Amino acid sequence: MLLDADDSQLVLVDYQPRLMPAIHEGPLVLANAVRLAKLAQAFGVPAWGTEQNPDKLGTHPPELRDLCRRTLAKMHFSAVADGLADWLRPPARPQGGNVRSLPKHLQKERAQAPREAERPSIVIAGCEAHVCLMQTALELLEQEFEVWVVTDACGSRTERNRDAAFDRLAGAGAELLTTEMVAFEWLRTAEHPEFKAVQGLIK
Repeated sequence: MLLDADDSQLVLVDYQPRLMPAIHEGPLVLANAVRLAKLAQAFGVPAWGTEQNPDKLGTHPPELRDLCRRTLAKMHFSAVADGLADWLRPPARPQGGNVRSLPKHLQKERAQAPREAERPSIVIAGCEAHVCLMQTALELLEQEFEVWVVTDACGSRTERNRDAAFDRLAGAGAELLTTEMVAFEWLRTAEHPEFKAVQGLIK
């Protein structure tokens, strides 16, 4: 099973300035998160951010925050508990009022209005891998999303904690992949119009 850009959304968890200096390989982890956000922009994949207690830990760096549609400030370790899953589902079509009471041209517009497509594949990365990233990913699995964890854009203060999170997530049904795997699965072909731009991002 390959990742499809048309079915994907990106979630970037807690790359905050007071946390990142303590993260194992923190600069590389953050650089891959920025690559993921730029890849999402290139493919038209919606990107979302989360920030744990931003008043204390700070906000995402601008190069990451600016590439996210919205950023969720949270206090729970799992962003799902603070409403992330609602952001990831397309809004329901409004039901208000009796459609037949509207003028005919408005009745037709409402009937034909496209509903935003479902994007059930959640590509997720973040810090700390064994706390906020893992708890968010596990709760997304419970909400019946497909969860794809980008391992080289995830970090913890220790490798042991990071790797334990990956083991647990894989056992729960998440797919583990890397930034380059995301890039080439979203591309699928060297004839894709974004191929050269993607090459530039991952070199």
